[in-house]
Amino acid sequence: MKYEAVIGLEVHAQMLTDTKIFCGCSTKFGSEPNTQTCPVCIGMPGVLPVLNKKALEFAIKTGLATNCNISTFSRFARKNYFYPDLPKGYQISQYELPICEHGFIEITSEGNAKKIGITRIHMEEDAGKNIHEGNGNYSYVDLNRAGVPLMEIVSEPDIRTPLEAVEYMKKLRTILRYLGVCDGNMEQGSLRCDANVSVRHKGEKELGTKVEIKNINSFKFVEKALEYEIKRQIKVIEDGGRIIQETRLWDSDKGITESMRGKEEAHDYRYFPEPDLVPIIIAEEWLNKIKKTLPELPDIKRNRFIKTYGITESDAELLTSEKSLAEWFEDAVTSGGNPKLVANWIKGDLLRILNEENKTIEQCPIKPSQLAGMLKLLEDGTISGKIAKTVFEDIYKTGKDAAVIVKEKGLVQITNTDEIEKAVDEVLLKNPDEVERYKSGDKKLLGFFVGQIMKITRGKANPQLVNEILNKKLS
Repeated sequence: MKYEAVIGLEVHAQMLTDTKIFCGCSTKFGSEPNTQTCPVCIGMPGVLPVLNKKALEFAIKTGLATNCNISTFSRFARKNYFYPDLPKGYQISQYELPICEHGFIEITSEGNAKKIGITRIHMEEDAGKNIHEGNGNYSYVDLNRAGVPLMEIVSEPDIRTPLEAVEYMKKLRTILRYLGVCDGNMEQGSLRCDANVSVRHKGEKELGTKVEIKNINSFKFVEKALEYEIKRQIKVIEDGGRIIQETRLWDSDKGITESMRGKEEAHDYRYFPEPDLVPIIIAEEWLNKIKKTLPELPDIKRNRFIKTYGITESDAELLTSEKSLAEWFEDAVTSGGNPKLVANWIKGDLLRILNEENKTIEQCPIKPSQLAGMLKLLEDGTISGKIAKTVFEDIYKTGKDAAVIVKEKGLVQITNTDEIEKAVDEVLLKNPDEVERYKSGDKKLLGFFVGQIMKITRGKANPQLVNEILNKKLS
């Protein structure tokens, strides 16, 4: 505990445009290799790039949503390096004049609120993809991804723990998805992360030597890679060694980071202004127009849910973690569902069954209005809580409304006291030994009696009336 980590994240987010950043090729994922290319994105001589206006709009939206200053004047630069998946031998990126700077995101980690600074957000083109398959000493290159528009979102070194890093990534992903600028699919590589990490003695102000961990593609691996690297660096220092500034790769199979190459500095890339693209000048009128298109963002929505619907902070946090989930919740409430009951059923039964079937809320076969309809039957006493569970599963399987299922299966709750009293008498008569033990002080048997009564009434007896009549008969 005498050491602390200093972590900064560089998150690469593929923008949800239909076409690439500097040409008209499709950005669709999963197509046959090298079928979505043209002379521009494969770097043929003499071609000229043209900026995709939608990509610029998405970058500005992201900057606004993360409290950044939007640069009214910015420009592209050439980042020079050689790699098989980079057809031009350079990447068009931004360097000294990015589109967005000096923002922040607020996270909550282990109950503590914290502000994580954002140094910059800049636009760039993605590289292609190297594919290493087969037993030969060669690799394939797929250039479908080359030229797909990227945002690189660079945080300040404000993160201190792997858990904070995960919370930052999750919050950023939620914001991007709310904006509709990135689908956040880490498995497909549309959201990926490079982590810069160093360690120092607690209380020190000077930064340690940083190591970069490249291309981490899941929240779990972000946490695991950082945990491993922090321990590795501490051990090197404790053993009298020296941390080398380098780039390392995370091997998820082995659970370790491995050295990849020496860390490049900015001068190694020989940045210079991109001569084929004019500077970007943002008109104030267009910027104000973009501001008006911003949706209600997660933090604002969460606070509104707490205030308007009286739900708990943890429930509001869960419900606003995905825009589509928040909309589903509000649709159910608008349809007449009690907000607290709707929240409980979503976080319990609904998300459980969706997770079991690996479905998203968009694929949910239950409509918000159907859950609201079932909850009305529960609240007015037509069905019991136990029956509601059965009705819910039937709605999920058949798509029928709760009222139809209740009528077809005869599931209306029994509230007739004479009928319930008859069932109580039957259970007590059949279980004289248990009655005697209960009266001798074994009060836990009350649950046994209730269970037997529910069995006789097929779960339809009103639980409150069952308990009242039982207590009266056993007293």
